[in-house]
Amino acid sequence: MNAELSPLNAMPQEASLTPVPGQRELVLRVMPMPADSNANGDIFGGWIMAQVDIAGSILPARISRGRVTTVAVNEFVFKQPVSIGDLLSFYVTVTRVGRTSVTVHVEVLAERDPENPHVVKVTEANLTYVAIDRDGKPRTVVS
Repeated sequence: MNAELSPLNAMPQEASLTPVPGQRELVLRVMPMPADSNANGDIFGGWIMAQVDIAGSILPARISRGRVTTVAVNEFVFKQPVSIGDLLSFYVTVTRVGRTSVTVHVEVLAERDPENPHVVKVTEANLTYVAIDRDGKPRTVVS
């Protein structure tokens, strides 16, 4: 059976909302704009870090079925500069699910130069999120 897009939510009908640990998933695509750049014309590292944090939180929120907060940036590596107009794709892999936490690996790929298109890895990071309740206290991750 082919996966068809539902007009209501534009998600494939066969797609699961439950992330599979170890499976890489595209969670975000964004194009940096001139306002996101520094004096050298490259995109601010802090802007990229913010996007990585947003992308990294999506699967932990799904797994825990609720609110999560970033508790650790275990590793963050900038491999290449990001330029205005690069189309960034954020891929997330769940690497660990604990009692209250979820650790993910985020890879950021840039599609560059529309006249001579190519894709390069520009950033990768490992982050840990903790599931929290309405009061901001850690809660058990729902599995």
